[in-house]
Amino acid sequence: MSQPLPPADLDLVALRRDLHAHPELGFEEHRTAAIVAARLRALGLEVTEGIAGTGVVGALRTPGGNRAVGLRADMDALAMPEAVGPQTRPWASTVPGKMHACGHDGHTVMLLGAAEALAADPPPGVVHFIFQPAEEGRGGAKRMVEEGLFERFPCDMVFGLHNMPGMAPGEMAVVEGPQLASSDSWLCTFRGVGTHGAKPHLGRDPITAMGAFLSALQTIPGRVVDPLQPSVVSACSVRAGDPAALNVIPDVVEIGGTARAYAPEVRDQLEAEIGRLAHGIAQTFGIEAEYRFIRRIPPVVNAPDATAAALEAARGVCADGVRTVFPPSTAGDDFAFFAGEAPGCYVWLGNGPARDGALHHNTAYDFCDEAIPTGIAFWTAAARRALA
Repeated sequence: MSQPLPPADLDLVALRRDLHAHPELGFEEHRTAAIVAARLRALGLEVTEGIAGTGVVGALRTPGGNRAVGLRADMDALAMPEAVGPQTRPWASTVPGKMHACGHDGHTVMLLGAAEALAADPPPGVVHFIFQPAEEGRGGAKRMVEEGLFERFPCDMVFGLHNMPGMAPGEMAVVEGPQLASSDSWLCTFRGVGTHGAKPHLGRDPITAMGAFLSALQTIPGRVVDPLQPSVVSACSVRAGDPAALNVIPDVVEIGGTARAYAPEVRDQLEAEIGRLAHGIAQTFGIEAEYRFIRRIPPVVNAPDATAAALEAARGVCADGVRTVFPPSTAGDDFAFFAGEAPGCYVWLGNGPARDGALHHNTAYDFCDEAIPTGIAFWTAAARRALA
């Protein structure tokens, strides 16, 4: 049975709002990391700074156990403006063009709260509190792993948590299997022969080739990949020509986009098929194609044992219930690199209503402080379950 949770600690709410007001981008979280390290040291934890530049790990070691668990929170903000000003939200961003639009300020504070709770009543074994920089596309988790995170702080299980607008603050979702898609980028350059727009027969038009390529892209998820395997291929950037020279067919067209999948074999298919289309269409139109596929983040897939531990923990703390059926997201999270080193589970925590449509990465988004007690209680219970 879940127990009623206390209201959010006012000190932690104040800290969350302070972090929100002072957002820092990936690998620039110097102020945030210093606050985290100071609070962990005040609890008597072993603190290691500077992993991946601004990453911090606090270790709580208690005799009597032979297991170790990792709890991860991300710290970085996004390079985007906050639409809500200090008149409406006194803790609004004070840094132009930077904003905590994904709730990492709340994630950081909840893990600090869990460190306080576990330090006050430590379970036998080792808890590693991992404060990760640069989750938002800058490669923080990968860099931490490459710098020996799991050799220095070995874990039998590792857990990640993310807020979810639209779910109640006392509600969670814990589901085995795929949770987040791989997040990869692709770039294609078509090189033709530029010419006068009135005399296209004298050149080799890359614009027409681009049109065929963009239309054909959507045959990959629809006709090449198994229909039972979700996938996404999107073109998100096109650069060609000059609007001040609308009678000139350019030599070069540059196209870029993203590819998403939940299964490694589908990820491989997307890489191969986008390139096949690019080179095939280029040959059809008598031009050249250059193609690059950049693997960024693998899919997040929850392991059975770690999911079972997380589910038990969530059921013990969530007054509003736990969802065990929840659709995976086509967004990505580099927690995948941690879960590739130890059995992992990534869970969702309710963030309350998406007010005015303010979902993640929206200029009006804000983390819900009412979710802080649930997040702390979950982290604390998950650590105890994993160490048991």
